[in-house]
Amino acid sequence: MRIVARGGKIAAASKAEGTKRGHFTYKFGFLSLGHRIGTLARLVLNVRGCDHPRISSNQRGVLMNVNRTVSVDAEPYSFEFEPAHCALLIIDMQRDFLEPGGFGEMLGNDVSRLRSTIEPNRRLLAAWRGEGLQVIHTREGHRPDLTDLPPAKKARGRSKTSIGDEGPMGRILVRGQPGHDIIPELYPLPTEPVIDKPGKGAFFATDLHAILQSRGIQKLVVTGVTTEVCVNTTVREANDRGFDCLVLADCVGSYFPEFQEMGLQMIKAQGGIFGWVSDSARMLAALG
Repeated sequence: MRIVARGGKIAAASKAEGTKRGHFTYKFGFLSLGHRIGTLARLVLNVRGCDHPRISSNQRGVLMNVNRTVSVDAEPYSFEFEPAHCALLIIDMQRDFLEPGGFGEMLGNDVSRLRSTIEPNRRLLAAWRGEGLQVIHTREGHRPDLTDLPPAKKARGRSKTSIGDEGPMGRILVRGQPGHDIIPELYPLPTEPVIDKPGKGAFFATDLHAILQSRGIQKLVVTGVTTEVCVNTTVREANDRGFDCLVLADCVGSYFPEFQEMGLQMIKAQGGIFGWVSDSARMLAALG
């Protein structure tokens, strides 16, 4: 006898016999009550065997491991999470910040320091997606009419070219412009939310908190750029809202080596005042 689950209902069926009713084949009539209960119990305990058209193989893997705890070697001590309640949050991996000829390079920065994060992020993202886990991306930018751009931010750096002006990849940090978009190496899937944020932190003036709550997310693995600005700000905002954050050192980057080091030091200082720090190799090893 085999167990068939279709349309959210459960039926016990036989290849050789049974009475079909619509899309369901029932074969419970000859079973005692005890056998029926036992059959259903085995089905519940063996979700892997269900042939459910709404559940992909990746999703079945997550369902099977929903209660397992993954432990990652980290500082100041191991970071533990349940896969179903943890999301990968990739901060601002945008063309204007990482690509040659973009806004970052136009300001005189060495974008190769940020580009070194692309490959470890790509490997991590592939593994995370392979496990069927949740991914969220962010982009820093503003409305085309700039009504959400504070004058203080517009004036920062006293540069001749600033946010909203025409740059090498369209209007700088304006939503919908080529430079504002995420780099192709890490481009979001249609099922992965993209948070468009007007500030440094991913929680300020966005619906990120609501999305995390609705999806039952309690912990975040944070990557992206830059370490000392948007990554640090987001981790601190998350900490204040009760989320545990693990930052992967080789998956975050800064234009300035000293800021990279100090940004990570501040996160894990004083017993992990804002969160934990590890790297992608140790995360991949923990995921198996």
